[in-house]
Amino acid sequence: MKHTKRGPVVAIDGPAGTGKSSVTKRLCQALKYVHVDTGALYRVVALSCLEKRVFLRQITEDPKSRVFSPEIEKIISDLSRELHIEFKQDLSRNPSNRVILNGEDVSDRIRTAEVSMASSAVSAVSGVRASLLGLQRKLGCAGHAILEGRDIGTVIFPDADVKFFMTASVEERAKRRLSELEASGADTPSYESLLRQIAERDRSDSTRQLAPLKKADDAIEIETTKLSLDEVVAKMEKIIREKVGSA
Repeated sequence: MKHTKRGPVVAIDGPAGTGKSSVTKRLCQALKYVHVDTGALYRVVALSCLEKRVFLRQITEDPKSRVFSPEIEKIISDLSRELHIEFKQDLSRNPSNRVILNGEDVSDRIRTAEVSMASSAVSAVSGVRASLLGLQRKLGCAGHAILEGRDIGTVIFPDADVKFFMTASVEERAKRRLSELEASGADTPSYESLLRQIAERDRSDSTRQLAPLKKADDAIEIETTKLSLDEVVAKMEKIIREKVGSA
């Protein structure tokens, strides 16, 4: 089904840990745009697979083993089509952009290290990407929306009005992830373990055959290693306002 944009769309891509979600949240607040967290959609599919004991555990234990059998791919794809996923704002919670799966808030459960690794694997399944593509475009085409993920500017919204590609060193991203986990009270792996996980996630996302992570030709690169969150937001907000204005 073809969706027509009813307002400006901003695409923010980049590898894990570059600050895409934090930046998008702040930009949406400043510009009164809608936040469409596409990565959360794949995390929801991964969570559902893990909880239903679809054969994903081998991938979280052996990141190099990322090829599913046709039978398992079909199970994962069928499951992704059955899920009812919504985004809701709850300003009393942090993060306020809550992810609802079949009526249940799973915002915290999809942020574990296990789900992160599994989501990279399920995102490479063509049936999953196909089932979520329409949902992502529908959400974005409502207009005045910011979508963040891995392939927004190249696959989901190649016609986005503004495209960004955020980067940061692997070391800095591991530090940020460690701080997030410590602040949330979740089980905290070692810095070295996170460093390995992020490096492996980068390799997987950028080398997969289907919709690999890459910078769109017309995307604006934002290097965030030495910038504060405030500095990154200010820089990107200025660009968006210059190109399309606010809501």
